[in-house]
Amino acid sequence: MTQDKVVIFDTTLRDGEQSPGATMTHEEKLEIASLLDEMGVDIIEAGFPIASEGDFAAVTEIAKRAKNATICGLARANFKDIDRCWEAVRHAKSPRIHTFIGTSPLHRAIPNLDMDQMADRIHETVTHARNLCDNVQWSPMDATRTEPDYLCRVVEIAIKAGATTINIPDTVGYTYPMESARIIRMLLERVPGADEIIFATHCHNDLGMATANALAAVEAGARQIECTINGLGERAGNTALEEVVMAMRVRNDILPFRTGIDTTKIMNLSRRVSQVSGFPVQFNKAIVGKNAFLHESGIHQDGVLKNVQTFEIMRPEDIGLTQKNIAMGKHSGRAALRAKLKELGFDLADNQLNDVFVRFKALADRKKEVYDDDLIALVSDEQTNDAYEYLQLKKLRVVCGTEGPQEADMILLIDGKDHHIDATGDGPVDAAFNCVKMLFPHKARLQVYQVHAVTEGTDAQATVSVRLEEEGRIVTGSAADTDTIVASTRAYINALNRLIIRRQKTAPGEDVKTVSYHGE
Repeated sequence: MTQDKVVIFDTTLRDGEQSPGATMTHEEKLEIASLLDEMGVDIIEAGFPIASEGDFAAVTEIAKRAKNATICGLARANFKDIDRCWEAVRHAKSPRIHTFIGTSPLHRAIPNLDMDQMADRIHETVTHARNLCDNVQWSPMDATRTEPDYLCRVVEIAIKAGATTINIPDTVGYTYPMESARIIRMLLERVPGADEIIFATHCHNDLGMATANALAAVEAGARQIECTINGLGERAGNTALEEVVMAMRVRNDILPFRTGIDTTKIMNLSRRVSQVSGFPVQFNKAIVGKNAFLHESGIHQDGVLKNVQTFEIMRPEDIGLTQKNIAMGKHSGRAALRAKLKELGFDLADNQLNDVFVRFKALADRKKEVYDDDLIALVSDEQTNDAYEYLQLKKLRVVCGTEGPQEADMILLIDGKDHHIDATGDGPVDAAFNCVKMLFPHKARLQVYQVHAVTEGTDAQATVSVRLEEEGRIVTGSAADTDTIVASTRAYINALNRLIIRRQKTAPGEDVKTVSYHGE
């Protein structure tokens, strides 16, 4: 391996899945492993084979399916764990056994082993693993709280026993960057044979320094980073793959290292891991957060519109993101508003822009986020549903209760003509929405559905809000009625009417019927 190459070891499927509540199904593990392999991850730690039959089956199948990545399994320092691990990973084109034991005073006390007894255990188990597999990784758990002299001693034993990679875990997120680098340099300088193996770093984020600690270790000589997608992991999580990879790419002037990661696949993988793990990505998360490339401040927006590099150190497309980087809100200025309106198809004169800007600011003070359809309504100076209702609900009857299926019978006016249909669904709202979709086919995805009672009591009026997304266009619709199903359907139709207007704006000259309606 060349000195500038940093191996990426992803442990999303092992350490990441240990996050409370983040358990993935068998099929989800196979899917994530395939995406990691396609992205160019060098080593995938697929699981802990002895932990359960499910983990064993997943690691085995991932090993069989992997095309490029080395497939690794975790094992404690005993023959039974190591044998079970080998049974699972041996099917891979490139298998690895990763075995570990806690070496700090606190962890030595758990199995009640003194320093010499633990050293013997390390020699025996690493030797056994190496007899099964040519690629063996050994980790002294809680290395950053292990006595330096003893850490050097056990690392030397593991290397002599056949370990090809020595991982230095900051198991509880205790270290800091200078110390992380100092430990790696110490081992390289003091341990015989250290120059013949790869040192790895595995950092937890308890003090918020996981990425910094990992990069400091690399600067000191480590050439493998253990990480997870979105930083998923126990407690405060791990080093985030996307952070270390993009840091080395953006700051290659001081971090002159390279990886084999296809960064354009980062965003898609981040979203998928978030979905299957149930752990949402925080909005301001570095690299992959919703706000990572969004600008609302007027000064920032003006700068980005003139030269994106003024306030962005990387391009959204570098991580596979294609959406716009301007978020319209109360801090937005005229330049951002003009650019957004132009994008929506409105090229306004200065006096028109000034008028719309005043009303935009008033609206932004009332709403946290101003969507595209809000801006279209401001420009036209009237609500979309008052200006043009291509779709109108004429009649709706639903049948629901404890016995299914739930049914809806609907007459929908489409461009003034009656269209009748009935449909079933998973509940009365779903059945009504299915009627609309059957009469007016579209590809819009329902992002938000919210119901609020305006007053108290069983006769309260329900206000329903929906948000739809189609090819980057986001529209909202709302309606109120004492019948929640009717309010839901009207809100859905209202959003579709707004979408029709958006389609017209983004496809000038198209007739609304040909753009929006494709048959009964």
